[in-house]
Amino acid sequence: MTDRPPASDATLRLNRTFAARRERVFKAWTDREALRRWFAPSEDYTTRIFEMDLRAGGRYRLEMVSPAGESFRLQGTYRQVTPPEKLVYTWRWEHRTDPDAGETLVTVEFRDRGESTEVVLTHELFPSLEEKDKHTKGWTGCLDRLEKFTAR
Repeated sequence: MTDRPPASDATLRLNRTFAARRERVFKAWTDREALRRWFAPSEDYTTRIFEMDLRAGGRYRLEMVSPAGESFRLQGTYRQVTPPEKLVYTWRWEHRTDPDAGETLVTVEFRDRGESTEVVLTHELFPSLEEKDKHTKGWTGCLDRLEKFTAR
């Protein structure tokens, strides 16, 4: 078992402002078809949504497939769904067999800025700084894609 980094080091926070109203940005995270179209680290990935029970205690399960055909399956449970303000959900990779990988926690806040929306994404409880760095890269790609999606 590896030693976890201190909580402050094992937490990533990203802020991004989107040129779209808060309801539209929230819907992009909570509508199955919308999420499928942008939720992956780059344009050459495909995303499939297997389960999306959008309520506190509801489960989600999805898969991102790389251009090389590598599958990354993800699952978790919604802890809080407050339209159009906040989502909180757990995050666990299905393909990870490392017992230290564990479950992490994602909080997404949608702040109304009139004709735009500030998204504050917090992803915490990473088992290592390496995992945090990998997820920072992935989330940055996802948010880039979300920006294009919500601009339409």
